[in-house]
Amino acid sequence: MSDTTARLPAGAVPLASAPASSSLAKASPQSRRLGARGLWLISWLAPVLLVLLWEAAARSGWLSAQVLPAPSKVFVTAQELVEEGRLLSDLGVSLLRAAAGFTIGGVIGFVLGTLVGFSRLAEALLDRSVQMVRAIPFLALLPLVIVWFGVDEGGKIFLVALGVSFPIYINTVLGIRQVDPKLLELGRVTGLSTLTLVRRIVLPGALPSILTGVRYALATAWLALVVAETIATTSGIGFLAMDAREFLRTDVIVLAIVVYALIGIGADGITRLLERRLLAWHPNYARRKA
Repeated sequence: MSDTTARLPAGAVPLASAPASSSLAKASPQSRRLGARGLWLISWLAPVLLVLLWEAAARSGWLSAQVLPAPSKVFVTAQELVEEGRLLSDLGVSLLRAAAGFTIGGVIGFVLGTLVGFSRLAEALLDRSVQMVRAIPFLALLPLVIVWFGVDEGGKIFLVALGVSFPIYINTVLGIRQVDPKLLELGRVTGLSTLTLVRRIVLPGALPSILTGVRYALATAWLALVVAETIATTSGIGFLAMDAREFLRTDVIVLAIVVYALIGIGADGITRLLERRLLAWHPNYARRKA
């Protein structure tokens, strides 16, 4: 061991090991050459190639139209449904259901997660019950939801809210528990009140984990909505797909799946935008933005 290393204080990292960690934080030369726009284009390369291969396989007869229609056929079907007014109407209904359920479930998950994250007593009172309910599949709850809410909108919104609350709850608890205790001690030493400590240190420190929970919750919201829209209903993207199944309209079923996928991409993009806005102070997100 060298004299320089021996004189380092406890817990310090030797300079010899610094390049290994600093290199992880720096963007690779390839990334710098491509730039943000180039990386964005590359991220769409695989989906576009997949669609082109799908189109070629359908046109060559390798894929039956009854099994998986060509993307061009799905696009034509989408145009027809838009002209009829069905697609946009059903899409609007599904978006309203998802938004209402996400808002309710997100607030409940965040409040419960905050309570459990700060209080061991709240964890003892709530966490085990929450984990038990989280393990119940949506399909197992359908009969009970119909008994409680009938076939009205309340049951569909309830299922979405239930699915959304768990990812946000778990990631809120995790984010609060992972806040550096030294930062909390520093806040107390400088005389910050409990409310100010939570607002300026705890919640900002937990925000990356909470936003990760939001991303998972958005995906879960659509999964729950698909299940919810199998309940007796006359509107929504799920109803559009179920109705098409009765008439063996594979093109409409695939269109519904594509719509769900596009909505998922859009929702994930909104969450990433929130991350860049709300976490501009975070070095990882600042580098990603740059």
